[in-house]
Amino acid sequence: MVLLNNTDCTTLQPLAARMRPCTVDEFFGQSHLLSRGRPLRQAIENKIAHSMVLWGPPGTGKTTLAKLLAASTKARFETLSAVLAGVKDIREIVVRAQEARKINGQATVLFVDEVHRFNKSQQDAFLPYVEDGTLTLIGATTENPSFELNSALLSRTRVYVLKPLSVAEILSIIDLALSDVERGLGKRQIEIPLELRQRLAEAADGDARQALNFLEICSDFAVPKTEGQGEVITEEVLQSVLTDGVRRFDKHGEVFYDQISALHKAVRGSSPDAALYWLARMLDGGCNPEYIARRVLRMASEDVGNADPGALNLAVNACEVYQRLGSPEGELAIAQAVVYMACAPKSNAVYVAFGAVKEDIEKYGSLEVPLRFRNAPTKLMKNLGYGKEYRYAHDEPDVYVAGERYFPDDLPDRQYYYPVQQGLEIKIAEKLERLKDMDKKKA
Repeated sequence: MVLLNNTDCTTLQPLAARMRPCTVDEFFGQSHLLSRGRPLRQAIENKIAHSMVLWGPPGTGKTTLAKLLAASTKARFETLSAVLAGVKDIREIVVRAQEARKINGQATVLFVDEVHRFNKSQQDAFLPYVEDGTLTLIGATTENPSFELNSALLSRTRVYVLKPLSVAEILSIIDLALSDVERGLGKRQIEIPLELRQRLAEAADGDARQALNFLEICSDFAVPKTEGQGEVITEEVLQSVLTDGVRRFDKHGEVFYDQISALHKAVRGSSPDAALYWLARMLDGGCNPEYIARRVLRMASEDVGNADPGALNLAVNACEVYQRLGSPEGELAIAQAVVYMACAPKSNAVYVAFGAVKEDIEKYGSLEVPLRFRNAPTKLMKNLGYGKEYRYAHDEPDVYVAGERYFPDDLPDRQYYYPVQQGLEIKIAEKLERLKDMDKKKA
């Protein structure tokens, strides 16, 4: 977070805006970018601006870093919100930047908030002006730039990854806001017990702006001390403010896919505790339980497979239970299915086999069905040899036609399915070996 200059500071500004750093030394967090000798700190201290993308969750200092870089180079600072702006706005800024460069040689830093929301044509509009130095572009995004920004724009910028602030860093920001007389709450002498400060910092979930917003709301309801001067933020006040707080979760963004990936990998890795944790995190963040239930169905097929076919039945049942009960009661059935699959024997043999089959189909094309496997409902089809020499498995010993080959005639012999030594597939593998022996004897 950050501190405005005293001349810019008014009591009408939110606390988070007042506590905005003016120098790198006042900046909390991002030590991997701003420690002595790190590239971004050197750029600010050496007054050398370059186009970049700042990628990180909310409240980690993206806007502040852009302002610090512009201030250090004495450049003009223009801002755009990709939510509201279009190509016309970009062109107007380019005109102003060209005039400033021509008249007094002043550079322009353009900060684009939520740059990932610009479409391809809007992103392309920046390219010639970033290329010729008219604009130093600083884009801020909470989404993975490799997915959201086109390669041409990425090739002209450097990506810096910002991390959520630690609880200790959030605590330092809270302490500074409570003690700062000019820009913070120092004049009011507000006290908050250490345990409550810790809870407030944890509830901010790595977001410094959210921490200061929580603190400011709490301060509005602080009660006067029974003895002496100042005010106190009580347990009741903090609880009421934090009741509506939610953890970081974007239903369509990088965090969403990271968390569902972690849940799937925890199930695959047979870790029921971690799987439950990620399930609860996603539900807590507002993810639709039906989406998770559908993903659990995929896990049952892809990772448990025939090692325990009951996992798929349980996953289907969990979907139905949730549809009948809804939230929160139905979520327990999803949790039950997740734990069961994490503990179940694992096999991706069918998943791998199915992928190999698809590759062969693409390679060999539309091979014909052998005549003996074709039905012959008409006399003409019988005369053409449809169904001729077909052997009915139920009429054979062990219900198996030893030596028969069911592939197309022009497809080489293949084995796609390799059962693993897990669960039911152990017995499946034993049966398939017996059938192979029968084929060999027949040959």
